[in-house]
Amino acid sequence: MKSLPLAKLGPHESAASIVDFGILLPWVSASDGNRLFVKIIHERDQFIQAIQPLAFELQHSVDADYGDVWSVTVDFSATHDVQPGSHFGSPGRHVYRYELHNPNVGTLDWIVDPFAREYAVGKLSAFTLGYSPYTWSPGETNWKTPALHDLILYELNLAEFGADLQGAIDRLDYLADLGVNALSVMPVSNVALEVDWGYLPLGYFGIDERFGRRDDFQRFVDAAHQRGLAVIVDAVYGHTAEDFPYHDLYRRLHYHENPFMGPFAKDYFGVGTDFKRALTRDFFFSVNKHWLETYHIDGFRYDCVPNYWDGALGDGYANLVFHTYEYVKGALAQLSRFDAQEGPRLIQIAEQLEAPEQILEQSYSNATWQNASFGAATACARGAAGAIENLGLRLGAAGYVEQATHNDEVLAKAPLQYIENHDHSRFLCEFWLRQRDWNPLFAEGDRAHWFKLQPYLIALLAAKGIPMLWQGQEFGENYFLPEDGFGRVLLLRPLRWDYFYDPAGKSLVSLTRKMVNLRKRCEEFRRGNHYFHNDYERYLARGLLLFERKTATAVSLVAVNFTHADQSVPFKFERAGNYNEQLHGQDNFAAGPGQEQWLTIPSNYGRIWRSVKANP
Repeated sequence: MKSLPLAKLGPHESAASIVDFGILLPWVSASDGNRLFVKIIHERDQFIQAIQPLAFELQHSVDADYGDVWSVTVDFSATHDVQPGSHFGSPGRHVYRYELHNPNVGTLDWIVDPFAREYAVGKLSAFTLGYSPYTWSPGETNWKTPALHDLILYELNLAEFGADLQGAIDRLDYLADLGVNALSVMPVSNVALEVDWGYLPLGYFGIDERFGRRDDFQRFVDAAHQRGLAVIVDAVYGHTAEDFPYHDLYRRLHYHENPFMGPFAKDYFGVGTDFKRALTRDFFFSVNKHWLETYHIDGFRYDCVPNYWDGALGDGYANLVFHTYEYVKGALAQLSRFDAQEGPRLIQIAEQLEAPEQILEQSYSNATWQNASFGAATACARGAAGAIENLGLRLGAAGYVEQATHNDEVLAKAPLQYIENHDHSRFLCEFWLRQRDWNPLFAEGDRAHWFKLQPYLIALLAAKGIPMLWQGQEFGENYFLPEDGFGRVLLLRPLRWDYFYDPAGKSLVSLTRKMVNLRKRCEEFRRGNHYFHNDYERYLARGLLLFERKTATAVSLVAVNFTHADQSVPFKFERAGNYNEQLHGQDNFAAGPGQEQWLTIPSNYGRIWRSVKANP
């Protein structure tokens, strides 16, 4: 993979009031009678009847690597007074689109610029005349991306979490105080609708206008880094929206082939990207470079990997994450946040739910989503037979490699652990579901059952792997999410921050903070071995899950109780030591090697006993 010539693509202000436009349109040639125009209007004029966009014709040339390319230079000072009352040419944001005149199908308007850096409403691209680049804070040069095993993720949807980027910035102090150290941000790239999860992109090189401008996201990343929070963005590369220009234009031209789109691996959305095409591969590699360089992000969460997974040596996903890693490794002088003794700390998370173990072994991904722990926890909440045993195995990351060697380089690996994420209903819905007017869109879990979440939170945040919280999980957000339909992705569900203050929310936040800080303080929870005490008669049959996290210097026994009654059970400690309980500071004791101790685990809660060697 290689970089596209981005300096020649999209709009660029080459001098005061002079903007160069360029777009790659393979197989669309002037010799076939095509003419291409860019239509521009100042954003303050776009809804004014008397003011129309101005059109400028592009000239055709050929790029040696990608084929047909069109470009034009627009002098805004020369056309400033063409329309009375117009703001055209004034400093500020202008919106634009392309229009193709084709001899066979006529005029094709409303073509999105695939290389736009800014966006306006709907299918309009944008640029800012007189744009001033963002000035990063002095401390940004000292920021270091956390090591993989130190990550504690918090997934959020900007529109629901804080309404927009400024609202999210205002909540960063809360997240830092909660104790998480990495944000996994749902898609911020351009889509056509104002309310949308963002998984059908139109534009990839910038921030959608519903969240703010590009410098707003730069301020968000800068502010996050100042508070010790890494930023990971959702990357949607295996499919696009139907109006994505490389799909929309060639469909309207009635071309039988496409230089960008087409069948490749699996196709779950009907508008797949074809990674057999050099343009497709280089486009998404260039998108990754652009986000790393321009927005200073710490990594990517790759959506729907099956759509472009064609094996470890294929053209698709594995190829992209490898070249992105190699680019970062070669640019550590500029991308110093990734520079570490163990190797580049670039975070690359796959959403490969069909084969998560395989994706870690066979690609440069260093983390992966996996629904096994989520499914085991759900089965446990429903009282399914064998569910606690399965959950114990899943929380121990059974079947996952801890590291893998690629081209003589050793990369740390870990699965994500979660019981909630944006794809599913809140876990509270497993205990009691209330429906309002029998409309599933407004159903919600009964927060009177909040206490049943506690053992799951304790086990999750003590598990092996990378724990992830979904926004509001820490104070008992409780909405129901339909499995399919437009009500799933096109309904805004703003966080109910008032939950933070009620008794349920206060209790859950307090437990979450305690567990997150315990994980950050105690290395065994981040890097220790995991030993699941799979004793059916003593523990599992009584609704208990016990596992240990161990390093050479410390051991912690985690015991959670999923039942409504306190349970007292015997446990034989392998290591001698003073065991201090971490959740409420009582029930401390000293145990000799191999000594059996009776432990009491309260209902719908848990205990954590920890011992540290005095002289390691």
